[in-house]
Amino acid sequence: MPHLSIDRRDTNSSEGPVVFVVEGSQEEDLVSAPHRHARGQLFISMRGLLSVEVEDGVWIVPAIHAVWLPPHHLHSGRSYGPFHGWNAYVAEEACQDLPRRPCTIRTSGLLREAVLRASSWPSAEWSEQKRRVVEVILDEIRTLPVEPFGLPLPTDARLQKIAQAIIKDPADDRALESWADWAAIGSRTLSRRFVAETGFNFTAWRQRARLMRSLEMLAEDMPVQAVAFDLGYSSASAFISVFKRTFGATPAAYRRG
Repeated sequence: MPHLSIDRRDTNSSEGPVVFVVEGSQEEDLVSAPHRHARGQLFISMRGLLSVEVEDGVWIVPAIHAVWLPPHHLHSGRSYGPFHGWNAYVAEEACQDLPRRPCTIRTSGLLREAVLRASSWPSAEWSEQKRRVVEVILDEIRTLPVEPFGLPLPTDARLQKIAQAIIKDPADDRALESWADWAAIGSRTLSRRFVAETGFNFTAWRQRARLMRSLEMLAEDMPVQAVAFDLGYSSASAFISVFKRTFGATPAAYRRG
């Protein structure tokens, strides 16, 4: 599968199709420097966690969610570990009735299949059938429920070092004091700044990081018990309880949805 990359000139041009899609994957982390473009962008991760930086902050977005970025919004992003996904670029004139602010939507099977179909099209060809598929993509962006961004990242470099280590290994259950020693920051400062920069205390943030990873694992059809133990929970029931309290449904029900 090709590396997920695009000529930036194409993302700033209204020429060509209303929507074009770039599909790709890579094993190493994917890093995108801050940039903006004239086309709207929908990116979908089918495998791997993403962090997205927009004007309001830096956020972690799990697989099975899509991020919509309207035209001309400054943004950057990176993936953590192996990544597989799509970027769909929408001509600026077609974005007038699409969300005006960056947002996260939970992808539908219809949206995934339509984007997958569009990713196989030669750019120079167009047809009535393709126009209908494009309308499906635009309608799904327009109507799918908007969900809050998954998990805010701290801005302090020492806290980011800790946060990224937890993202890499959510099952790491080192105490706050051990993390503070590892990152050369006082434990009280770590505790205070985590709340100030993310809105979560350290324990709650780490819990949510595990849940973000669990969404990716559930999307890969891993058994609930395996997900629970891989993420460091003492039992499947403990994982299910935390998951339901956070997302309002059991892992099995959320996966079916």
